[in-house]
Amino acid sequence: STKDLIEQATSLPVEQRALLVDSLLKSLNAPSQEMDEKWSAVARRRLQELRSGERTAVPGDDVFDHVWKRFE
Repeated sequence: STKDLIEQATSLPVEQRALLVDSLLKSLNAPSQEMDEKWSAVARRRLQELRSGERTAVPGDDVFDHVWKRFE
């Protein structure tokens, strides 16, 4: 049953659980080379914007503070 499967999965070592989770997520949302290429282009553009000074980085703590405040 699903409950038994979950119990077995949660008893695995953390590395094996991570592999299992990764495999399950990939089965729900299969990788797409086209999408990977689009995200790579976005990442390259954003990096160039940061390097050129067109954009400035936001510290991670500020980002998370902002997110947490939205959900209070």
